Amino acid sequence: MASTALSSASFPPLTVSTASSSSLPKAVAFPARGRGGRFAVACTSTASPKVLELGDAIAGLTLEEARGLVDHLQERLGVTAAAFAPAAVVPAPGAGAAGGEEAAAPVEKTEFDVVIEEVPSSARIATIKVVRALTNLALKEAKDLIEGLPKKLKEAVSKDEAEDAKKQLEEVGAKVSIA
Repeated sequence: MASTALSSASFPPLTVSTASSSSLPKAVAFPARGRGGRFAVACTSTASPKVLELGDAIAGLTLEEARGLVDHLQERLGVTAAAFAPAAVVPAPGAGAAGGEEAAAPVEKTEFDVVIEEVPSSARIATIKVVRALTNLALKEAKDLIEGLPKKLKEAVSKDEAEDAKKQLEEVGAKVSIA
């Protein structure tokens, strides 16, 4: 399958001369960083020349200059970027949703990992049987699992399922932890 690579240097910037009553979209040329070329973006709104000029100036800023502009506008206008965030965004941990709210209650863990820490040599066969019953692994995979411990037997399971697996494995002599 042949592919065609396009380089921004191979195409001149797209500019459209439009009269104020024309319905054709205007094009705004932005400088491309790194290659010295330019690229163009069509603007379908009927923006004023002042807005287009500001857009060109903003597009030409470096990241550091853009960050400074954002800080300046936030300070000057008394707004924050959080004011423009979607309403469904969850606040960061430790940040109070009501402003005066103290630290939120810790979230209870819902997923657990069952880790086999150690299997005594006298309990290997019984442990392999329990591992096969819990995981539906073949004999070879179950045997490989209990060698080179510690290893995760089950990942992201409910608390009840993790406790049940731990109980069954400890009954046959394995040392198990829940993480």
